[in-house]
Amino acid sequence: MLLQITQAIDTAAALPEAALQAVQTQEKIPVMELAVKGGWIMIPIVLLLFVSIYVFVERWIVINKASRDESALMASVRDYVMDDRLDSAKTLCRNTCTPTARIIEKGIDRIGKPVENIKSAMEDAGNIEVARLERNISWLSTTAGAAPMIGFLGTVTGMVRVFFDMASKGNNIEVGTLADGMYQAMVTTVAGLIVGIIAYVCYNFIVSRISRATHVFESRSAEFMDLLNEPVR
Repeated sequence: MLLQITQAIDTAAALPEAALQAVQTQEKIPVMELAVKGGWIMIPIVLLLFVSIYVFVERWIVINKASRDESALMASVRDYVMDDRLDSAKTLCRNTCTPTARIIEKGIDRIGKPVENIKSAMEDAGNIEVARLERNISWLSTTAGAAPMIGFLGTVTGMVRVFFDMASKGNNIEVGTLADGMYQAMVTTVAGLIVGIIAYVCYNFIVSRISRATHVFESRSAEFMDLLNEPVR
C-alpha cells in the first residue's frame, strides 16, 4: 500500500512537468496563414485598418499642433492692441498660422465695430477651425461600424461554403474540406471585430482631443474679448 501511495505521488509530481512540455511543444498559430484562409473578405478589412491608422496618426499630429500653448502669442497681441498697433498684431497672427491665431486675427479685423459683431466673427472662425480638425475622422466611425459587419459577412459566406460542401459530398465529406469554410467564418469575424474595436477607440480618442482643443479656442477668444474692455495706453 505504501508503494502505491509513493507511485501516486511521483505521478502527480510529474504532471506539471509533462503539461509544461506539452505547452512548449504546442504549435504556434500562423497568423498570416490564417489571414489568407479568411479569403477575399480580408481585403476590405485590412484596407479599413490601414486607412484608420493613417487618419488617426494624421489627425493626432494636426490636433497636437492646434492645441499647443499660445500664451506668448496672446501676450504679444495684448501688448500690440494696448499700444494701438493693430497692424502689427494682425501681422503676428498671420505669420503664426495656428487656429488660435486665425481666430484672434478675425477679432482684430473687427475692432472698432460692435462687440457682438466681433464675437460673432470669432465664433464663426472657431467653427471653421473645429471643422478642419474634424476632417476625415468620419472614416474612423465608419470603420468602427463597417469592419465587424464585413467580418460577419465573411462568417455567413464561410458557413454557406461549409453547408454546400456537406450537401455535395454527403457521407464522403472530410474534416479538411469543412475546415476551409470554418476558417473563413471564424477568421473574418475575429479580424472584423479587432479592426472595429481599434477604430472605435481611435475615434473616441480623437473626438476627446478635438473637444479639448475647442475649449482652448473658446478660452483664448474670451481672453481677447476681455482685452478689448481694457483701456488703451
